[in-house]
Amino acid sequence: MRYNEKELRALSRQPAELAAELGMRGPKKGSVAKRRLVKLVVNFLFYFRTDEAEPLGALLLERCRVAQEEPGGFSITTSTCGEASSSTGMRYRR
Repeated sequence: MRYNEKELRALSRQPAELAAELGMRGPKKGSVAKRRLVKLVVNFLFYFRTDEAEPLGALLLERCRVAQEEPGGFSITTSTCGEASSSTGMRYRR
């Protein structure tokens, strides 16, 4: 499935099904959590810097598994046939 930047930007401006501010941590152990605004629109999870309107990126939530890592934290693991899986950890900030 291919999307161009213009289509994704337009989709990111649609009303969110869910939105939250999260501490987002990369896959490396001990990486620093960065505050990000995340917004679920259809099956895309867009993430933004808290002070910007344009998304930094998007995760297509297909063929993925969401698992609770610790209280208030979860990870999204994706994999496709023939490719290695990748994981992104996120932590809620209330």
